[in-house]
Amino acid sequence: MNLESRKVIVSKSTQEIFEALEQLPTYEGLMPESIEKFEIDGDSFVFGLKGMPEIRLVLKEKTPYSKIVLGAASSKMPFTLSLVIKEITAQSSEVQLIFEGAFNPMVSMMVKKPLTKFIETLTDSIEKL
Repeated sequence: MNLESRKVIVSKSTQEIFEALEQLPTYEGLMPESIEKFEIDGDSFVFGLKGMPEIRLVLKEKTPYSKIVLGAASSKMPFTLSLVIKEITAQSSEVQLIFEGAFNPMVSMMVKKPLTKFIETLTDSIEKL
């Protein structure tokens, strides 16, 4: 299952965006209002949203100023969430979130709507950075 957010323009350089998004505490501020738990542990964080199971994301990959990949810590539901950053001008960047998950069709059907909403919320929050 693959989902792509809309591309948003942020009034910051690719370096500024990258440096903010590589810091795990930043993600707490990007979360939806329904967040009930957020804990950082080394290169990963756990978050829980109301009515949803807790998810642990691990910082899997960093390509300076262009890409950050977060991935599921559990192999039961393998997925990645990539944040792709592109320069528009020296002081503005384009950011897009790309979700890729290896789910069976039944699970995909169940998680697609809440996952799409979650990605839209993260995108809206990143746009305000």
